[in-house]
Amino acid sequence: MAGRVIADPTFSRELYVARSNYLFTSESVSEGHPDKVCDRISDEVVDLYYRTTIEQGLDVWSLRCAAETLATTNKVVIAGEFRGTDAVTKDLIAHHARMAIKDIGYDQEGFSWRDANIEVLLHGQSEHIAQGVDASGNKEEGAGDQGIMFGYATNETPELMPAPIQYSHRILKLLADARHSGKEKTLAPDAKSQVTVRYENGKPKEAVSIVLSTQHTDPHQSSDDIRKIVEPYIRKALGDTLPIARDCIWHINPTGKFVIGGPDGDCGLTGRKIIVDTYGGAAPHGGGAFSGKDPTKVDRSAAYAARYLAKNVVAAGLAERCVIQLSYAIGVPEPLSIYANCDGTEKVDLAKLEKRLGEVMDLRPRGIRTHLGLNKPIYARTSAYGHFGREPDADGGFSWEKTDLVASLKDLA
Repeated sequence: MAGRVIADPTFSRELYVARSNYLFTSESVSEGHPDKVCDRISDEVVDLYYRTTIEQGLDVWSLRCAAETLATTNKVVIAGEFRGTDAVTKDLIAHHARMAIKDIGYDQEGFSWRDANIEVLLHGQSEHIAQGVDASGNKEEGAGDQGIMFGYATNETPELMPAPIQYSHRILKLLADARHSGKEKTLAPDAKSQVTVRYENGKPKEAVSIVLSTQHTDPHQSSDDIRKIVEPYIRKALGDTLPIARDCIWHINPTGKFVIGGPDGDCGLTGRKIIVDTYGGAAPHGGGAFSGKDPTKVDRSAAYAARYLAKNVVAAGLAERCVIQLSYAIGVPEPLSIYANCDGTEKVDLAKLEKRLGEVMDLRPRGIRTHLGLNKPIYARTSAYGHFGREPDADGGFSWEKTDLVASLKDLA
């Protein structure tokens, strides 16, 4: 967001002063979007390795997986690297991919779970990568790659997420639930949403434009027909917490007919919706995707850790919003840097905050996996409707959404 930088005499830092009144837009895509189909399949592969490894009583710490998926007309290709149990065969991987496609709801001409050709090209992990990452002797487990990872939180929604992306997700999740329940029989899996929010005094005031495109099965349905179906769900998603402006601009299936969709309409790839997966453009992104990667890859695990830290900072009342950046080198355990920026909303010395964050959580790759309990089959559920802003699950899913560090941070204020 546009703003200006001023000197801060209290903390000897420069502060970014954000604008107070502006429009901001974020988009989301459904589980049936071609790229999300690929994210789901890639994360099913990760979960399959973890589930099988745990069932066999093998060492989950040595498991490695990096699965990339491509999907097009009646064709799925899964490629990448792994290190794990031989019980996870190519046929088993293909079966789980097929069941994921079925669960999403694809059984149409051009892309069906029944007869899509699924090719599995996974191979063993490079020993040169492994030697840098694996713990051995006195050597601590290192980061799976170099990179920068960001986490963000803001108090503008109860989930401590930016409003535009949170409501965009919510719209599509309600529509998907209605489709899966059989209530809305003409809705199909592929869909996109987009919400523009007007901010006043830095807080979300109202939705001023709403865009929704959804695949449908009846070729005779018009844009007006689709709007009659989806508008109640959109209004329910925004509820009383984000009013819809009286002059709100609506675009529902603006191109008209949308029957051909999913991977038959547009090729899908893993990792192409990283802004949808995170904060809808409201915060920086390090560039690394999440899906298909086991948590030794700091692209995923450190981004989860950064969100966890940022959320706890805001939940502790230390700032209205917070960006955390972490950085790593491949094969090196310790993070190279910990950076915090709260856009001038902080009630604490940021240098002291950065130091405390490194104390309340072990930010080495193994420490992150231990603290957040990431060596589990908890990843397929993250592949649609956002990796953040979700409720923690009893089995350890979305553990990075907990606010259990608040007590360890509050005394900084």
